[in-house]
Amino acid sequence: MSVPDYMQCAEDHQTLLVVVQPIGIVPEESFFRIYKRISAVSQVNVRNSQRVLYIRYRHHYPPENNEWGDFQTHRKVVGLITITECSSAKEWSQTFEKFHLQKEMYGSTLYDSRLFVFGLQGEIAEQPRTDVAFYPSYNECETVEKRIEDFIESLFIVLESKRLDRATDKSGDKIPLLCVPFEKKDFVGLDTDSRHYKKRCQGRMRKHVGDLCLQAGMLQDSLVHYHMAVELLRSVNDFLWLGAALEGLCSASVIYHYPGGTGGKIGSRRAQGGSLSAEAGNRHRPGALTSNGINADTSAEIGRAKNCLSPEDIIEKYKEAISYYGKYKNAGVIELEACVKAVRVLAMQKRSMEASEFLQNAVYINLRQLSEEEKIQRYSILSELYERIGFHRKSAFFKRIAAMQCAAPSIPEPGWRACYKLLLETLPGYSLSLDPQDFSKGTHRGWAAVQMRLLHELVYASRRMGNPALCVRHLSFLLQTMLDFLSDQEKKDVTQSLESYTAKCPGTMEVITLPDGLKLPPVPFTKLPIVKSVKLLNLPTSLRPHKMKSLLGQNVSTKSPFIYSPIIAHSRGEERNKKIDFQWVQGDVCEVQLMVYNPMPFELRVENMGLLTTGVEFESLPAALSLPAESGLYPVTLVGVPQTTGQITVNGYHTSVFGVFSDCLLDNLPGVKTNGCTVEVIPALPRLQISTSLPRSAHTLQPSSGDEISTNVSVQLYNGETQQLIIKLENIGTEPLEKLEVTAKTVNTKEKLYGDFLTWNLEDTLCQFPLKPGKIATFIVNIKVKLDFSCQENLLQDLSDDGISVSGLPLSSPFRQVVKPRVETKPLNPQESSKVALHWSLPNFWSMLCCVQYLIHSLHRSVFCISSS
Repeated sequence: MSVPDYMQCAEDHQTLLVVVQPIGIVPEESFFRIYKRISAVSQVNVRNSQRVLYIRYRHHYPPENNEWGDFQTHRKVVGLITITECSSAKEWSQTFEKFHLQKEMYGSTLYDSRLFVFGLQGEIAEQPRTDVAFYPSYNECETVEKRIEDFIESLFIVLESKRLDRATDKSGDKIPLLCVPFEKKDFVGLDTDSRHYKKRCQGRMRKHVGDLCLQAGMLQDSLVHYHMAVELLRSVNDFLWLGAALEGLCSASVIYHYPGGTGGKIGSRRAQGGSLSAEAGNRHRPGALTSNGINADTSAEIGRAKNCLSPEDIIEKYKEAISYYGKYKNAGVIELEACVKAVRVLAMQKRSMEASEFLQNAVYINLRQLSEEEKIQRYSILSELYERIGFHRKSAFFKRIAAMQCAAPSIPEPGWRACYKLLLETLPGYSLSLDPQDFSKGTHRGWAAVQMRLLHELVYASRRMGNPALCVRHLSFLLQTMLDFLSDQEKKDVTQSLESYTAKCPGTMEVITLPDGLKLPPVPFTKLPIVKSVKLLNLPTSLRPHKMKSLLGQNVSTKSPFIYSPIIAHSRGEERNKKIDFQWVQGDVCEVQLMVYNPMPFELRVENMGLLTTGVEFESLPAALSLPAESGLYPVTLVGVPQTTGQITVNGYHTSVFGVFSDCLLDNLPGVKTNGCTVEVIPALPRLQISTSLPRSAHTLQPSSGDEISTNVSVQLYNGETQQLIIKLENIGTEPLEKLEVTAKTVNTKEKLYGDFLTWNLEDTLCQFPLKPGKIATFIVNIKVKLDFSCQENLLQDLSDDGISVSGLPLSSPFRQVVKPRVETKPLNPQESSKVALHWSLPNFWSMLCCVQYLIHSLHRSVFCISSS
């Protein structure tokens, strides 16, 4: 026997093997449709009996394995079902002849056979036959299951007759010597009359009868026969058949202890429990007869418990049987299958370490030269068994070997799709997930070197499959999750490979769905570059909005009561969503500053980097970066323009690195510091640019506060002289200017000035309002110097030291926040100086401040300096 059945389990010893095969040309879909209905009839209650027959169906079975039917009867093909299509009487004769040829292949072991013919109608189909069933089509075959049940009952009749015939003690007849194929030449010329030979024949026949009893549903009798066979075979050192008797004893005990089965198929043996309980109930009824007519009493259950092995003894007997099989080179398949059966039993007993010993032994069993397909099957089954006993990494190891075998050089057409599918199944065993979110939560799990090797193999298999999108996704995942474990040279190699793939198929943020339904999530490059902090910036001073206060009235305090709370929210999400105390303006350019660094050993080019926002419509203006190799923290400013009003939240940023487009969310960036990412966007406001007809001053006369923008201009006048100050108001925004208010405030502490120092007429200016975008209005201020020098000593010195200034309050909009009035500080000179303050306000304008200051250098000459902001 050369082909092992890796799916075998201990309970298969009580099954009858039935082969289902097509004859002639039968569509594969139609064949397996009927095969599925046939194989569904796997348990049949024997009529007028408490016994249950179990059937094992195969659609392909090597004839050489059938030659081992005497060694273990569950390997013997006892039933043959053939399926064919026939449309005419002419074809029927050829079809029936093929049916007989098929029966001859398994003729030495067959109990019965059936032929199912589809498509033939007429006189031939109407003739009653026991071995042939005619059906008009594959859709009109309601009686298939019933015919299979009748077929199985016919198998039982033959099985029962053989069991009774072999079990009857005929002292006058010679017991034939049962042999396996490779033994026949060894027994030529032996003395058949010796006591040793007769014991050998008796022991092998007892073992054979035990197999027949087990198949016939007589568990108690099979245990008795197996025990007798073990004693007889052990006395003559018939090790091969002794191992078979021990394995049969183990199988019967497993069936008794685990009625649900050890094969892992839930519900596959539901009738077993019922048959045992029914049989046990029948045995406990006084005077009840068993199916073989023997009077049964409670001693039968006692005998079963005595002959049945305990769960611990089952494993010991399996070890002994396997050691006997190991003595024979030609019994490698039997040894391998026994190891697999023992592993399934140990898995039920939760004895993983002992199960691994059996599997390790199975790995080193030397079989004939296996084909590549057989190797794949062998490694896949080993992987499943290791998975079943909880050895996940070992399971992944053998599945990976099976995957590599799919693309072996000796295969003319390598199965790269099968290779890729098997490689994906190994990921859990290596603690590897294809979801990048699993690697951003904390400590890395698993062996990074093995994981990187596996990811490289996935990339290679994807390339050989002709799927560049998969190559890009797996390479992106490798670079993102394994960056800390890659050497400098490996980083260069991976990025070069990624760039070559993205030149054909750029990386996207779309989910890739594989044919088997597995979804590969996108891989954002949150480490290329690494972002450490995110800060939303206030608008430039000239563009900041200010709340409007009454310019001519008193300032009203807007302070709110202070409430202390000891509760501090530590949630990062709450911190990021908290509102910032400044505002952005619709239509104005807004800025967000990121502190980033490049972890790569070469210059990192980041293209198309911009902001990701929610809340309002936002136009992100992309930027391009070039970060030096392994740079320190590097500031990057991303800009955009809000198009609507409301609350805007900066959720992250998008990049394009090595041809891969990434959407990086702040919630997925560990350790990122932020001062809040939600800000209010207010409606668009007008913008005003002011210019004057006077030259700029060489020095600043009064420092401006942080909320003001100041410009100083100067003029020189004689006492009593008047000059016009022409101020140009240009609307450089997109909103019209509707109103103009001008106020002046004169601070006179030494009474050196009197009369109207600054005068103006707004009528001409207001005629130009509303001022549309791009238009210019002029505003004229008259400056008149009027001083009284009589009865004043040391006036020149005082004026030279102190000077006289005129300062203005802010020009502001009713929609902007008013800056605090400038604090009037005392002059540095001990003598107080006279100050005259001029203040005008332009509603709907940006805040502006004008101040006029003049210095008197001589008795008849005055010097003026005007500061505007």
